[in-house]
Amino acid sequence: MTELTIREKLEKREFETLSDIATKSAQTKGRKVAITPCDLRTEFQRDRDRILHSKAFRRLKHKTQVFLSPFDDHFRTRLTHTLEVSQIARTIARSLCLNEDLVEAISLGHDLGHTPFGHCGEGVLNELLEGGFHHNLQSVRVVEVLENLNLCQETIDGIRTHSWGYEPLTPEAKVVQLADKIAYINHDIEDSIRAGVISESDLPKDCIEYFSSNQSQRLDKMIKEIVKNSIGKSEIMMSEEAWGYTTKLRKWMFENVYSDESTAKLEERKARNVIKELFYYYCDMLKPICPIEHIEQVVTDYISGMTDRYAVERFKEFFIPTGLKCSARDDYLFKLANDLNKV
Repeated sequence: MTELTIREKLEKREFETLSDIATKSAQTKGRKVAITPCDLRTEFQRDRDRILHSKAFRRLKHKTQVFLSPFDDHFRTRLTHTLEVSQIARTIARSLCLNEDLVEAISLGHDLGHTPFGHCGEGVLNELLEGGFHHNLQSVRVVEVLENLNLCQETIDGIRTHSWGYEPLTPEAKVVQLADKIAYINHDIEDSIRAGVISESDLPKDCIEYFSSNQSQRLDKMIKEIVKNSIGKSEIMMSEEAWGYTTKLRKWMFENVYSDESTAKLEERKARNVIKELFYYYCDMLKPICPIEHIEQVVTDYISGMTDRYAVERFKEFFIPTGLKCSARDDYLFKLANDLNKV
């Protein structure tokens, strides 16, 4: 009898230990291009690794979450947000006996298509493009087209449906959709208080009474609400009461932080201008060499992939005048040395 590979043992273990509703890696709907199975890793583990090693993932460390290019190293970036989503989602998946590897792959890939300057950058591109811009769909474009990671259909579906208003096809994708909301609501509250945009006393009192004003306790209760109300069920959800307070807190954050024009976010006006001017500049640049129907897509792909600092550098190069640069000469250094030798 042929001994099972490590991958086959892992697949066998999934059938033995995971919930009936969990997505089993051996039953994946597959990839666009079939590949030889790995002896060590399941298909969803391979997806996770492909995302982790992608260029788009590395760029997340220099992309804004809420506050633009903060000097304080304790503010979240798009990368730390992604890692927090992954941690929350894996905790929920493990508690519900769902496929943790699929959850991790979706979590790590869900924001790969996000723009520089966070929601502000996404809003500008959404205004400029006739069909709008949605970072979840751009994330799918990153993994399918721009980096061609050839991921499993379940992973791609989870990336596409992590945003509000989409219906995931797997329980794992639903977990990530909820974990994303839980993560950004909680860490954005913490960052907003740190930035002085809001204070703890500003938060809706009924939401705080229900969840707690303490960051850790609030996060813990939201996670437990999902686990408690989903065990043994075919649907992943919070209780109606908990979900009501969660959505109320999310709405409050949009009204008082994400769309706010306070001092801490005044730089967003400048950031919007950076994205807009780069968009027009690159579109004009491509007109002589690119079919007109492709120009906006090419420019969107390029700009949405930029980090904050790269976008700022390109803007400076194209729109900020600099003085005439002459090559440095060290003649005076040698003159001083020669003069000293003559003494």
